[in-house]
Amino acid sequence: MSTIDAMRACLAALEPTVIEIIDDSAKHAGHAGAKSGGGHYRLSIVSPRFAGFRTMERHRLVYDALGPLMKREIHALSITAKAPDEP
Repeated sequence: MSTIDAMRACLAALEPTVIEIIDDSAKHAGHAGAKSGGGHYRLSIVSPRFAGFRTMERHRLVYDALGPLMKREIHALSITAKAPDEP
């Protein structure tokens, strides 16, 4: 299973209506995190679970869902997390 597939599987717990994951690892070749095998990713996710939460709380939900992937497979993650009623 690819890291993106593993991320999608983990993030399914947040019941996303939209999820887009972009692997930016190639842009960071030679970076210390890339040497250890961790990738750089951009995540855009829309979930009703984010309603009423501030940005930091939403990010915490994402990090918690990704759990152990954040220790090895993911070195850097840029997150855009919105509720369905947000533009």
